[in-house]
Amino acid sequence: MSERTMLLVVHTGRAQALQAAKEAAHQLRTAGVAVRVLASEDGTLAIPQSQTVGAADDPAEGAELVLVLGGDGTLLRAAEVARPAAVPVVGINLGHIGFLAEAEPDRLEATIEHVLRRDYTVEERMTLDVTVTSAGAEIYSGWALNEASVEKAARERMIELIAEVDGRPLSRWGCDGLVLATPTGSTAYAFSAGGPIVAPEVAALLLVPISAHAVFARPLVVGPDSVIAVEVLPGAGGAVLFCDGRRTYPLPPSARVEARKGRQPVLLARVHPAPFSERLVAKFDLPVDGWRGRHP
Repeated sequence: MSERTMLLVVHTGRAQALQAAKEAAHQLRTAGVAVRVLASEDGTLAIPQSQTVGAADDPAEGAELVLVLGGDGTLLRAAEVARPAAVPVVGINLGHIGFLAEAEPDRLEATIEHVLRRDYTVEERMTLDVTVTSAGAEIYSGWALNEASVEKAARERMIELIAEVDGRPLSRWGCDGLVLATPTGSTAYAFSAGGPIVAPEVAALLLVPISAHAVFARPLVVGPDSVIAVEVLPGAGGAVLFCDGRRTYPLPPSARVEARKGRQPVLLARVHPAPFSERLVAKFDLPVDGWRGRHP
């Protein structure tokens, strides 16, 4: 039987995450599971008997799971290394809301016990494939799990954008930007910009204007086979493309950004199944006092 291997991705700037990483590594090694860590984190983590992998070595290749100790930002970083190898990610929330995480810190040991028993399910989360063209030539391609956003580069100036859905123009805005999101990202930046929350099992694309000066500036939800395009109008000021808030690309005047359903999803491991509505209540601390439930 081949040796089981888990990759740890950790928010090394948090003492709680460092301690949790040591506890998780000890529990995994005790059960005979090999522990792998990123070379960029190895010096800070200092986990004995761990395997070190560099970013150019396909860090998640051959691993059973990627165990994330941090917040949603750390999980998005882990998704970058897990997605090419089609390895599931499981997160322990050591951040703030931690909507993508599977468990809170007090359930770390129990979560790893589930993992060791292979008592988990795997969900596919839709991604976005994003391309940028200028003068008809492709100049950038990327992807996002939560969202791709086209935003103004200078705080003091708006940008002029026009959106297109399935080859037809939708509207033009003077705005701070536009968010193009997945259902997974509907609880992130798109939500902060006034977009709707969409359950992750719904296949859809979201378009959410940011601080748009227009009569029609409402969010739009379209089908998974649609293609949304955003064009930066000439002379409208500098613009920047952000993918998951992590990867950026400066957009030249007249650039065109297209977003469509990604060819490769991100895999999330679930060990504590719960309805999506229950996650909403827990993560946003929604008031449910007085609920009596169904009558027997």
